[in-house]
Amino acid sequence: MELMTDQRFRKTVKIFRALFFIGTMCLTVLMLAYFSVLGYAKILGPPPLAVPQSTLFLTDDGKVFGESDSGQKRYWVPLKDISPDLVKATLSIEDRNFYGHSGFDYKRIAGAALADIKAMAKVQGASTITQQYARNLYLEHDKTWKRKAAEAFYTIRLEMNYSKNEILEGYLNTIYYGNGAYGVQAASQYYYGKDARDLSLAESAMLAGIPKGPGIYSPFASMEKASGRQQIILNAMESKGYISKKEAKSAASQELELVGEHPTGDLGQAPYFLDAVKNALKNTLQLDDRTIELGGLKVYTTLDLKQQKLAEEAVANHISNETDIQAGLVAMDPKNGHVKALVGGRNYEDSPFNRAVQAVRQPGSTLKPLLYYAALEQGFTPSTTMKSELTTFRFDDGNEEYTPHNFNNKYADGEITMAQALALSDNVYAVKTHLFLGEETLIETAERFGITSKMDEVPSLALGTSGVRVIEMAGAYSILANGGEKVAPVLIHRVEDHSGEVIYEHDEKGEPVLQPELASVMTHMMTGMFDKKLNGYSSVTGSSMADEMTRPYAGKSGSTETDSWMVGFAPQLVTAVWTGYDKGKPIELTAEKSISKNVWLDFMEKALEDEPRKKFKKGKGTVAVYVNPENGKLATDDCPIKRLTYFKAGTEPQDYCTDHLDEEEPLHKEKKHEEKHEKQPWYKRIWGS
Repeated sequence: MELMTDQRFRKTVKIFRALFFIGTMCLTVLMLAYFSVLGYAKILGPPPLAVPQSTLFLTDDGKVFGESDSGQKRYWVPLKDISPDLVKATLSIEDRNFYGHSGFDYKRIAGAALADIKAMAKVQGASTITQQYARNLYLEHDKTWKRKAAEAFYTIRLEMNYSKNEILEGYLNTIYYGNGAYGVQAASQYYYGKDARDLSLAESAMLAGIPKGPGIYSPFASMEKASGRQQIILNAMESKGYISKKEAKSAASQELELVGEHPTGDLGQAPYFLDAVKNALKNTLQLDDRTIELGGLKVYTTLDLKQQKLAEEAVANHISNETDIQAGLVAMDPKNGHVKALVGGRNYEDSPFNRAVQAVRQPGSTLKPLLYYAALEQGFTPSTTMKSELTTFRFDDGNEEYTPHNFNNKYADGEITMAQALALSDNVYAVKTHLFLGEETLIETAERFGITSKMDEVPSLALGTSGVRVIEMAGAYSILANGGEKVAPVLIHRVEDHSGEVIYEHDEKGEPVLQPELASVMTHMMTGMFDKKLNGYSSVTGSSMADEMTRPYAGKSGSTETDSWMVGFAPQLVTAVWTGYDKGKPIELTAEKSISKNVWLDFMEKALEDEPRKKFKKGKGTVAVYVNPENGKLATDDCPIKRLTYFKAGTEPQDYCTDHLDEEEPLHKEKKHEEKHEKQPWYKRIWGS
């Protein structure tokens, strides 16, 4: 009997030893597995938190005019910009012990398991906020052991590498609230038409109840069920000590004002401008397409929505629906290069090709101000005279000929000044100047003015035969308008990533590229296209516009067989307008040839309607004298027409006009000098006439 007992005892001991060994081994394996998982998670480092977020494009005054998303409205907001009531409501219903666990709430897991066993069904969830966040970021919502294991692993990685507030912020910005709204900001705007920071207690409690089942607990699906869940959350907040019983009762009885639509604001405005901004993000900032479209960026642009609407209206009002003629328009602030309005065509849906920034078209005579600025640097003045007559130029060692023609083949057949040549758009004067300076001079000058399009060294370049972009011409004229500071066209002022960190900010510094006094002289010369005092063998090119102008402008029109331009400015605003056919069809109708001028004037007058009427100031180092516009000499009391003209100090004319004096009458105030042999002018020495 004792032997049997001893055998049983030893057998029992062996069993316990085996069980202890097996248990120890299992525990060791589990511990090794646990620490291996932790070590592996540590080696892998923080998992990426990137989720598709709507990129917003904002105007210069902070209004959203464009948005890109994948059908998911999601706007990331920091935790500090979320209503504390919504944060507390979410914690109360989703994870009461969020700040007390390390990713898994074991007590809650045990309670949920017990409840499920009692009910013999899945009746209670135990996922923490961190687990839900991991699932939303990286996994599908299928119910498999593989997904559960992956969720647990990502939960560990999140808790190891991010703070509780970072996890909570991410969760609140990724959870789905129904109706295409992902995250609290999109949900707040959809349900209540306000930002997440402005939610009341009642609104927060109802919103926090939706993620459990958006198709069930959304107030638009069932107000009864939404209100019932709201009451559960208010009770949970009360029991947690977040609110008082009185506050809970008051919130439950509050009638909520629901909106039920995503804010659109000014979405859909300025599609060509928006395309240009996206191209700038890609080409200038080197951002990839996914980041631009779904990176949750905030792109602060230079767009002035009022001016944009006026620009689009001007194009629509002056181009008939019966024609296929197209248009491009760019309006800029000359002080900093900010593009305030951009129109790339008549209808974006019909043709998204952006003629304001992509099309390369011949600028015609709008290139002449750049040519004449170069001439001013070489000693020309507004009073420099040359003969305007039909002229054939020989070049390429005499092997080639070029004969420019004026509009309607009209010529002065005599001397005209540079100021008048610009106002009348005399082509012969321009080509003579171009060849005298050297064909490379205009190309080099155009580069200083910010034009990057390729130009050919040919005599006809003086008449704008090499193509440029509309935005380049707006930028070039801005340099004259601001007194010689180079300012490249700017579409983007600042870019922030999804967390609000500034990743790009435009440097507003300008670079002096022109002589300020000559820029002032050139600008004043460009007012001549609207001044009928400069009428000569033909009318100034802006004579049809002059009577409708309510403020001083400087500018230049231009035309080729296939292109029509008007580029000009007031001190506050520069605008370039091009019109023409896409495939180079000639512009034949007289009415179509004046569209660019009409669009330009209509836009400028309305865009500046509420702005002060500014004059062009005489720059430092310049003098203003009255001259006879026909010969460029100092005007006398006998001259029938006198025009105030700017000159670089020291280059103003010294001789008085004698064309209108009697032969016997001495010149007023002119000192007597002995007659000297008059030297032959330089241009006669070159061309013999």
